[in-house]
Amino acid sequence: METETKNEKQKKNKLKNYKIENMAEWTERAELLFTKEGLENLQKANVLVVGLGGVGSFAAEFLARAGVGNMTIVDGDVVDITNINRQLPALHSTVGEPKITIVGDRLMDINPELKLTRVKEFLSPERAFEIVSPEFDYVLDCIDSITPKLNLIIAAKRKRVKIISSMGAGGKMLASKVKVVDISKTINCYFSKTIRKRLKAVKINKLKVVFSSEIQNEKSLKLTDGKNFKKSFYGTNSYMPGLFGLHAAETVIRYLISNEK
Repeated sequence: METETKNEKQKKNKLKNYKIENMAEWTERAELLFTKEGLENLQKANVLVVGLGGVGSFAAEFLARAGVGNMTIVDGDVVDITNINRQLPALHSTVGEPKITIVGDRLMDINPELKLTRVKEFLSPERAFEIVSPEFDYVLDCIDSITPKLNLIIAAKRKRVKIISSMGAGGKMLASKVKVVDISKTINCYFSKTIRKRLKAVKINKLKVVFSSEIQNEKSLKLTDGKNFKKSFYGTNSYMPGLFGLHAAETVIRYLISNEK
């Protein structure tokens, strides 16, 4: 875990003084909805978010704003100018900067009491099995490359850690078609089909996923040079990846506040 910076200490002191003067907690509205017990469950929870792109950056923020008290975020990428149309950390002023730094600093500014671990790396197959452990209450798989995604899912399943996995948000436009289902119920998603087939080969038949049943726009597909386990991608818009992140975060938050562990 990174050492607390001078700036983070100043923000904590500022928040403490503000709370004393105003006698209000930033979680006040959340507690009204989640109940005190539910909020305490969130504060005690430990969540792993892998991938801080369009899906993961929003999911991590939703978790932090809900009051999740312990989080590990994993990403080895830097902001590219083409990320600006859909990713939370992507601005013209942040191009070239590590996503994990921008997102991590933002999460700490939302909740200075958050116990945050930052892992700046692309998740290699072997690291997937190292990083997933029973100490996590939930894993959010927000990876958009097949090989590391598969290994993260397999690691979570083998270690009996709950996981929700984001499928393909690219090439899709209809928000109403996004839902959370078991992967066996997915349709019109090539990414889901590939993952389902690979998981079946290792005898994993159940996986909670966020997916869209909308038919992908084939004309928006573009091939890549294959770096970082990614051979192609679809065109994206500003809201679909964030919507996938919202559904993933909602699933995790509702599970954590229910205390059904």
